Amino acid sequence: MSYSQASNPFQKKGNEPRKTTKGKGRNFRTVKEGAGMTKKGVAEYRRKNPGSKLKTAVTGKVKPGSKAAKRRKSFCARSKSWKSERGLAARRRWKC
Repeated sequence: MSYSQASNPFQKKGNEPRKTTKGKGRNFRTVKEGAGMTKKGVAEYRRKNPGSKLKTAVTGKVKPGSKAAKRRKSFCARSKSWKSERGLAARRRWKC
């Protein structure tokens, strides 16, 4: 049995519209854009899940030892084994 997160942003709930990478109301980036959630998507997720600490990717230049640098290092370590197309795109976006 695998672990299932209660408020998973990727899991469809009831009559909620399908999560998409195309069109006006999209919340996820395409693989070409680097995968992951858009700023708008993160904001929507946080509205629906009060208390959430979800943040967008750390994509810019960061000072060594800063909070952003630590988040990037942590993400890169966690995602090291990702082999899917979207996973690899996300790692490129995070500059892993």
